[in-house]
Amino acid sequence: MNTHHPVTVVGAGLGGLTLARVLHVHGIEAVVLDLDASPDARAQGGMLDIHEDSGQVALTAAGLHEEFRGLVHPGGQAMRILDRHAEVRMSEEDDGAGDRPEVERGDLRDLLLGSLPEGTVRWGAKVTAARPLGDGRHEVELADGSRFTTDLLVGADGAWSRIRPLVSDAVPAYSGVSFVELDLREADRRHPRSAALIGGGMFFALGADRGFLAHREPDGSLHVYVALRVPVEWGSGVDFADPDTTAAKAAVLEHFTGWDERLRALVTDADGPLVARPVHALPVGHRWDRTPGVTLLGDAAHLMSPFAGEGANLAMLDGAELGEALAAHPGDTEAALAAYEKALFPRSEFSAAASADSLVVCFREDAPQGLLDQFAGHADRAV
Repeated sequence: MNTHHPVTVVGAGLGGLTLARVLHVHGIEAVVLDLDASPDARAQGGMLDIHEDSGQVALTAAGLHEEFRGLVHPGGQAMRILDRHAEVRMSEEDDGAGDRPEVERGDLRDLLLGSLPEGTVRWGAKVTAARPLGDGRHEVELADGSRFTTDLLVGADGAWSRIRPLVSDAVPAYSGVSFVELDLREADRRHPRSAALIGGGMFFALGADRGFLAHREPDGSLHVYVALRVPVEWGSGVDFADPDTTAAKAAVLEHFTGWDERLRALVTDADGPLVARPVHALPVGHRWDRTPGVTLLGDAAHLMSPFAGEGANLAMLDGAELGEALAAHPGDTEAALAAYEKALFPRSEFSAAASADSLVVCFREDAPQGLLDQFAGHADRAV
């Protein structure tokens, strides 16, 4: 007998888990498939600032806002912006307002996972194909050769979504910027100069076509993203897999000749491997025609650069709004999907445009002046 799931969510990231949780709150059963072998199969990334008008709205809909507040990193909303000479051009302390509190991505994911009935997430379930059967139903095939059918298929499976081709021919394009991720562990004890430089929250040190973005994590480590405007093939020419990171560090530091030694030390003193991550994005304004029985959320729907800090927040809001739309239209999935996508498309277009604009602003010739002007404009509008 063929297996059938009324609602199938592909991807156990923050957006997919939020959708499953909101559906559970409303008494709607869903299965979540994820290709990872277990929830601990890989690191979940660094800190996230959870926005009052998006991520926190989603957590409220999921009935988890109070638990979320217990995960907040005190002082994490502090911010510093420096230039290439390590001169502080802007410094703000965390005022405790809580409109964009910082939490670890892994802690937030664990909160969502723990809120779901046992067995909701099927680990080691890699989707290899999906095809429409008519009347909104789909057949989904997994890497182990098994198949099942579903009434509603939701692609929450990230940048290289297997579900997106069912609704759109769009593919992510390289943004022109690559990150190199690195860590400085036990920073106060082992890297006190870097700890003092970065401070307690978010940190930017920017110049033309390059820079450093960093934050302090609750365990006392510093997580650093080195940003470089380089060709997409640049990272493939550096052996980042070599346990001896000397050559990789040298390749990164070639881009920071003349920068203050305190900034260069963020690379020189890094602990463990360096990881190259080219930044891709879908076209601004990506949307699709209403396609029966299938939709997308999060990066699968609107992959954007991280320079507006909206990716995780929007994924969670997508999941919450889709769950609430399905609950509000019992028995009429198409009406629910139409209502969800009507709000999704303009919201994601606005944020994707802001992300693309911010990428340009961060690395223009007079950096960090563009980012300073941007924050000054936000402050003026808030008065």
